[in-house]
Amino acid sequence: MRNQIRKNLPLLAVLVVIAGALVLVVADRWRRGSFVLGIATILAAGFRLCLPENRVGLLAVRGRAFDVSALALVGGAIVFLSSSIDPLGTD
Repeated sequence: MRNQIRKNLPLLAVLVVIAGALVLVVADRWRRGSFVLGIATILAAGFRLCLPENRVGLLAVRGRAFDVSALALVGGAIVFLSSSIDPLGTD
């Protein structure tokens, strides 16, 4: 049990950041929430890149190169889009 928790700590960290993004979206700060969601995705890519196979847990879906490139590309796109949206007088 303890080994399973330790193995999935990177996923837990990513889920905590995603929960923070969800709180921002529910609080009507959707641009900030989407930015934090993109950061969470990039964080997942970093964990997948830096940690060995036996420590990344459920973040490992396919091969390392595919996982890192897909997560980094999607996270980068979310961060770019959320930061490029014109606020139009809102937060």
